[in-house]
Amino acid sequence: MSFETIEVTEPVAGIVVCTVSRPEHRNALNERTVDEVRSVLRESAHRSTRPVIIFAGNEKVFVSGADINELRDRNKYDAMRRINNGLFHDIENYQGITIAAVRGYALGGGCELAATCDFRVVGKRARFGQPEVGLGIMPGAGATYRLPRIIGLAHAKDLILTGRIINADEADRMGFVSRLVEDSRVLEGAIELAEIIRRQGHLAVEFSKMALNRWTEMSIATGMLLESSIQAVLFEDEEKKKRMTDFLEKKK
Repeated sequence: MSFETIEVTEPVAGIVVCTVSRPEHRNALNERTVDEVRSVLRESAHRSTRPVIIFAGNEKVFVSGADINELRDRNKYDAMRRINNGLFHDIENYQGITIAAVRGYALGGGCELAATCDFRVVGKRARFGQPEVGLGIMPGAGATYRLPRIIGLAHAKDLILTGRIINADEADRMGFVSRLVEDSRVLEGAIELAEIIRRQGHLAVEFSKMALNRWTEMSIATGMLLESSIQAVLFEDEEKKKRMTDFLEKKK
């Protein structure tokens, strides 16, 4: 598949790297980028075993947010179309695993894209922020409900209401970072993490992600019911039987 605003590679079988490539616009997301990333999600979702998708940028900018050239002219009807928000919802609910490999600036929609992913492998010179209030708008692609779940309400209010930019160390202390690595190892670290996940039971990983994504919506009773129902399916899966048999044979 060929694209105008992203580059897609598969450096290792089952691991897809989707790199936003709009350097002249600091990797800002326009509608073309949204459409192209959606096509990667669709292609990946149709595989029998969903690949891990790694989202990346360049060494200076991960994603700088929505393209202000488009954003300035959008009206109330465009807001209700949920352009970036809809894409990030699709990423969050992709059945496979997603990883943000962040170097440089991840601002606005870039920070929200990182928050949408299951993991964030972050370089030490990375920077995060939600500067929308300084432009007279608010975050519109998930920061107001994803950031509180990840870093807590107090930290989320601090970032969103001040618009300040934080470094990787502070983001790590807040609990936003999954792996903090040297900038030169960000993509390598993301691929290593993806390979670890790929070695697990793929159906078990997908179901576990589904349950974890619902945690804020569930009571303990509902959570128990969901876990036992999913476990019932996994108990009958051939992969479970094979993996447990292999484990017992190695133990002998």
